[in-house]
Amino acid sequence: MTPRALVLTGRGRYEDPWHDHAATSHVVARTLGTMGIEAEVRSLFPDSMGDLADYDLVVVNAGHGRVDPDFDGDHAAWVPAHRAMMSFIDAGGAVLGLHQAAGTFADNTGWGAALGGRWVWGHSMHPPQELATFRPTGDHPIVDGLDPVVVDDEQYCHLVLEPGSQVFLTTRHEGTDHPVAWVSATGRVVYDSLGHDVGSYASPSRLALLRREVDWLLRR
Repeated sequence: MTPRALVLTGRGRYEDPWHDHAATSHVVARTLGTMGIEAEVRSLFPDSMGDLADYDLVVVNAGHGRVDPDFDGDHAAWVPAHRAMMSFIDAGGAVLGLHQAAGTFADNTGWGAALGGRWVWGHSMHPPQELATFRPTGDHPIVDGLDPVVVDDEQYCHLVLEPGSQVFLTTRHEGTDHPVAWVSATGRVVYDSLGHDVGSYASPSRLALLRREVDWLLRR
């Protein structure tokens, strides 16, 4: 049976002026298609997560945006969506969080723990975007035999990890190695901080990493 993936893309309270989530989500969906996966791209609405159980993989590609009650629905309107996401993860559903996923769903208090870490405003940061090298670390199957990832992308630094998260990719900034991709201890959940823009997915080594993450999540 053909695996099915849902790519949830930033919109409204989960979009911002600095990221074209629609464009990067479509690139991700096309990549999944080349892997024999039926991929659907869906903008985030309060009722956009009601059928997650119908999918083998959920990809979250969304930003922080605005979460004030007068914009794009109040917090109460989004509670069912966030509960659906947490139920999907608790049931063993496969989730891949990309780039800004570490800073999205600020109105879901369980998201950071489920993802295995978070972007913390005032603490996390990134230097100016540039051609950078991201190095595999540890012994997770995702990076077994993987070459360093060389890509024009943002280097997220000072992300705050949850206990038990298994880091498999780092970047070096100002003499310190920073974790940028990991497997959460709470379920079949992977976070990958790469993917600022469509140019990121032009890198063969970045695509190799993405494909390995997806294959591991789908137990292939």
